[in-house]
Amino acid sequence: MIGIAIPAHNEATSLAACLDSVLLAARHPALDGEQTDVIVVLDACTDASIQIAASRGVRTVSVNARNVGVARALGARCLLGAGARWLAFTDADSRVAPDWLVAQLALRADAVCGCIEVDDWTGRTEEVRRRFLEGYTHADGHRHIHGANLGVSSHAYRRCGGFQPVKVSEDVALVDALLQCEANIVWSSAPRVTTSARADARARGGFGDTLSALGAVAHDRMPPSLDTLAGARPQRIATAPAPLSRHTSSLPRLAHEAAALRVTENGETA
Repeated sequence: MIGIAIPAHNEATSLAACLDSVLLAARHPALDGEQTDVIVVLDACTDASIQIAASRGVRTVSVNARNVGVARALGARCLLGAGARWLAFTDADSRVAPDWLVAQLALRADAVCGCIEVDDWTGRTEEVRRRFLEGYTHADGHRHIHGANLGVSSHAYRRCGGFQPVKVSEDVALVDALLQCEANIVWSSAPRVTTSARADARARGGFGDTLSALGAVAHDRMPPSLDTLAGARPQRIATAPAPLSRHTSSLPRLAHEAAALRVTENGETA
């Protein structure tokens, strides 16, 4: 069985499109009818997210943590308990390609880190869009990590300890733990996911804040409240392989690297 976990905090405006794309991917003929189980982890939701999931026959579980690490771990635990052999993760503001699951499984790896695309830059400047496109490596062998496009075998997930209860960079911590366990990780552009560039990010230090940091660099100023945005995954904008756990410092470093490399990226749950 293939499990798909989606954390959500008040995602009523985007959840329907996300679930429709995930359910389509789960019906791909190349999966040969293998059972799939989709779960939305409602983290302190006060909107209609639960009704949207129910309207599509998708089960939900609720938590009041406001912590994406806790939410992803809960989703994984539920799916493992149901017998999932493979865990696929995306975000509620993202849409996966119809062959998303097929592409992950075809790589026959312990874990797969995929890329993301943005198709709507509303609310972002052209400079931010340009910096992102110039610096992002959308090719096999990239070193990007996105909770919106991540897959891991149940065996490898259990062996490395799973998601940690951290509010930011939970996906980076998981991949680092997988590396420490000498898991076979494939960095592939084949599994495709389109995500949001929205400025009202649900998780501090996620993709939205990374793009905002790029905007700040573009205007030769540092973003406000840097202390509250620490750990915004500068490793996500690095273009060369490196030990991931050493790259989770703070936005000052992210801004410095963005200016130096003219890059960008992130990935979170929004």
